[in-house]
Amino acid sequence: MTSTRTEVRIRGKNRAVPSVEIDGRTVILTGKWLRTAAVQDEEFVEGEVVDEPQEFLGALKQSTLKADIFTFVQHLPDIKPKHQYHLEWDSMAAIPITTFQEWLGTRVEYDVRKALKKANKAGVVVQSVEFDDALVDGILEIYNESPVRQGKAFWHYGKDFETVKKEKSTYLERSEFIGAYYQDELIGFIKMVYVGSIAGTFHVISKKKHSDKKPTNSLIAKAVEICVQKGLTHLVYGNYLYDHGSSSLTEFKRRNGFEEILVPRYYVPLTFKGKLFLKLGIHHGIKAALPRSILQALRTVRSVFYQRVFWRAKPKQAVEEKV
Repeated sequence: MTSTRTEVRIRGKNRAVPSVEIDGRTVILTGKWLRTAAVQDEEFVEGEVVDEPQEFLGALKQSTLKADIFTFVQHLPDIKPKHQYHLEWDSMAAIPITTFQEWLGTRVEYDVRKALKKANKAGVVVQSVEFDDALVDGILEIYNESPVRQGKAFWHYGKDFETVKKEKSTYLERSEFIGAYYQDELIGFIKMVYVGSIAGTFHVISKKKHSDKKPTNSLIAKAVEICVQKGLTHLVYGNYLYDHGSSSLTEFKRRNGFEEILVPRYYVPLTFKGKLFLKLGIHHGIKAALPRSILQALRTVRSVFYQRVFWRAKPKQAVEEKV
């Protein structure tokens, strides 16, 4: 089984990485010191990520994709471990779907209910929207609002129309876009991808200049409403915990009714190096091994650096726009 190359996005940049097709799945290879194989977009593939692990691993070993470790995850709502491989737990942020009233009345914090009322009073309109050029133009404006978000360089800043259209057109047959509008201006959006009984968010973002109108809270509320209407079991919004602990994003998710649900992830070593890295617990890289206090200090330095770079460049941008 001969490998080829597949284009993926790593840290916001498109890269062609080695890949191979096995049982209808595209398996990609990433990493330098440790070559890790995984199913591309595993969180959005339908059905089991790997139906028959033994057969799958046999095919992977016989392919020309020389991986040290293969990893795969189980999908919600199936969280009971099924396999005997090395097991770790992925921290997912999810809202178990019951009724909209239950979410609004018991899951979210008071300030979220207040934010929803504020958004409605300000005239924010939230609705499902078609994926077309007008939506892409609106997304492009949101992306190009600022080169810095959450204290780091924003991966989507500076992208052109065709790039954004291509990136947002994946899984269209199973996707739904929700837009938040203020006076006909798109000020935020969510892309949801349906996978079995869950809806996974592909992106949740709003314009910073309209943050006072609370569009992101309204987008999540609409997403919950749609999930209830479709009879889904969970709305998933990425990870719950990041870098060994909570963050401002974790707190935002918690206040909006998301909770941590742990799902099984398996790691299968394929080479001696893979076995060694797994035994030493360094298969996640150096960053994962650093103490939380050091990671927090590094994030603070990074945030200050990017903010200074941004504000130094801003006067120049203003002059250029004026001219």
